[in-house]
Amino acid sequence: MSTQHFSKDFSAGLSVFLVALPLCLGIALASGAPLFAGLLAGIVGGIVVTLFSGSEVSVSGPAAGLTVIVFDNIQGLGGFSNFLVAVVLAGALQFLLGVLKAGRLSSFVPSSVIRGMLVAIGLVIILKQIPHAFGWDADFEGEFEFAQPDHQNTFTEILEALTHLSVGATLITVFCLILIAFWENQTKKGNKFFMLIPSGLGVVIAGVLLNQAFRFWIPDFYLGESNEHMVRIPKIRDWTDVKSAFNFPALSALANPQVYVAAFTLAIVASIESLLSLEAADKLDPKRRVSSANRELKAQGIGNMVSGLIGGLPITSVVIRTSVNIYSGSQTRLSSFIHGILLLLSVAAIPGLLNHIPLACLAALLLSVGYKLAKLEIFKKMYQEGSDQFIPFIITVVAIIFTDLLIGIAIGLIVGMLYVIYTNNRSAISITRDKENVLVLFKKDVSFLNKGHLKEVLDGLGKNDMVFIDGTRAQFIDHDIFTLVQEFKEDAFYRGIQVEFKGISRRKYQNHDAVLQKTPVSE
Repeated sequence: MSTQHFSKDFSAGLSVFLVALPLCLGIALASGAPLFAGLLAGIVGGIVVTLFSGSEVSVSGPAAGLTVIVFDNIQGLGGFSNFLVAVVLAGALQFLLGVLKAGRLSSFVPSSVIRGMLVAIGLVIILKQIPHAFGWDADFEGEFEFAQPDHQNTFTEILEALTHLSVGATLITVFCLILIAFWENQTKKGNKFFMLIPSGLGVVIAGVLLNQAFRFWIPDFYLGESNEHMVRIPKIRDWTDVKSAFNFPALSALANPQVYVAAFTLAIVASIESLLSLEAADKLDPKRRVSSANRELKAQGIGNMVSGLIGGLPITSVVIRTSVNIYSGSQTRLSSFIHGILLLLSVAAIPGLLNHIPLACLAALLLSVGYKLAKLEIFKKMYQEGSDQFIPFIITVVAIIFTDLLIGIAIGLIVGMLYVIYTNNRSAISITRDKENVLVLFKKDVSFLNKGHLKEVLDGLGKNDMVFIDGTRAQFIDHDIFTLVQEFKEDAFYRGIQVEFKGISRRKYQNHDAVLQKTPVSE
């Protein structure tokens, strides 16, 4: 682990820590798990997974995408200790998937879907942080699904926030957003002070001081100290609190078949989310480093085994924390490691101090990250790349916003694949007409997927047309295609159409070895 870029990595690690802290607590709360379980998972993700990770910029920890699965399985398996057995087994399965090189599956996700995922996450961050920015903290940090357990959704929560607006929280958010913009501007100008001090730290200090100023001079705007508007870390007062922070797997749960079902589900979902996050991290990385997906699966497996053994939530690579890491100037994996160390110190040494941080100033940090992920220029660029890129991209964005991360990606992936099939189908065959002379050219291999388009073309030919069907560029012609053109040739006489073939060979579908022949046999 290189220390060459310590200053930048420390700055990035501190920023990730400030964002990850309330997310770890919020995800634990949503999962129905002990609050310390979220913090332990964040610590393991930062320290353990980072050491073995396949990426220099990816950050791991408890993921919002797993909350429903975790909540259901804690209830279904009869308690958190039983659930921890499933977490350990899931980690072992993830490690095995890495050994079997299953990481290559992430390569089959279209880039348009990955870019749609990043933009959607940016927009979801913005939408979910607006209530916190206005001081409406009824929902925990880390709640990223559209539909919520209290029968609200993303947009109704924003409307609700406007009716419960906290002037103090709103002023803190606005001030912190202005400070972030000013800080970044000074950094670009090369101001050494602003380059040395992390912007996240400056924003948090400003938020704390402003809230304290409200306490003494404008009490009506003061957000309090120990309510829902503030970061709330459980305090460790004595050895009893230390022991309660750790839960251990109940080995008796190994006799329950449902534990293995839960472990398999966790392993697959966590692996998919981690691999997609890794792809996204590589696209965001300014140095364009290529990460090892198989190594990442092994790292996630080790992390989940350790987390499960000490009472932590399941872990994945997380796009939000990774994005904060990259946009905060991370150079190496040291930044993620530092964020894990800071999480550990926050639990052990300074929980009381951190509980003075208003969620509003953290909302400002996340709003800034969300904006960078979802800039208007990205939409323009995707539109300019053509409909085959823009349509899967925009559908992925909309699907994630109105469902959740995994369902939205699945929808985008299906649309992307269908669009690939459609465009491939249209481009495999070209039609050129010169008066009554028609050239039907197979530009590449043709299969049953091209049958509908070819049939449409042949049915559209008319009397007195002279048709030349050229299959020399196709090394393989599907049986369905061969049968279709043969039937067309037989029917052509009755339709007043003349037909000539070139490179349309029965051997191209009967004998695969014919693919290797340079000169096709014509019939």
